Amino acid sequence: MDTRPPAVRIEPWTEADLGLLRAANSPALMDHLGGPETEEQLLSRHRRYVELSADTTGRGRMYSIVAEADGAAVGTTGYWEQNWQGRTVYETGWTVLPAHQGRGLATAGALAVVRAARAARRHRFLHAFPSVGNAASNAVCRRAGFSLMGECAFEYPPGHIGRSHDWRLDLWPEANA
Repeated sequence: MDTRPPAVRIEPWTEADLGLLRAANSPALMDHLGGPETEEQLLSRHRRYVELSADTTGRGRMYSIVAEADGAAVGTTGYWEQNWQGRTVYETGWTVLPAHQGRGLATAGALAVVRAARAARRHRFLHAFPSVGNAASNAVCRRAGFSLMGECAFEYPPGHIGRSHDWRLDLWPEANA
C-alpha cells in the first residue's frame, strides 16, 4: 500500500485566489477558527495574503494548494512570522475544501510549506496551533513530522482565547548535530 501523500504543488497567493478564500470561509471549515468571517474581514485577509506573498524579505508567504492530478485548487496554506514565548518563529496553518478532504492533501500541502519555510532560512522553528478539538489538523501535524510540545492558550481569532496544541518542527535540524 502506498502511504505517500498525493502530489500537490503550492502556488503563491494572488488576486485570483479570492474565490478560493471565499470557498474556505464555510461554517464547517471555520468551526475551529471562530466561525466564518464577514465579507469585509475576508477582503482584508485576502489583501494581507496578497501582500505577504509579494514580500521578498522572508516574513512568510501564503499559497493555494493545487492537486497535481487535476490542477484543481483544493485549499490554502502558508507560513508567517509570529511572536511565540518571547521569540520570533514561523507559524503555519492550512485548510482543504470539503470535497477534497480525506485524501492526504492537507498533509501534502503542509509538507510543501515546511520545505518553503525551511528554504527561507529566517527562523529555526515552525509552529502550528490547531484547536485541541480539531482531530484532522492535529493528525496532519503528526504526519508532517511536527513534535507536540503540549497544550496552550492561544488567541485566534483576535480577542478569542482557546485551547490549542502547540506543534513544533525544527526547520534546521542540522543545528542540533
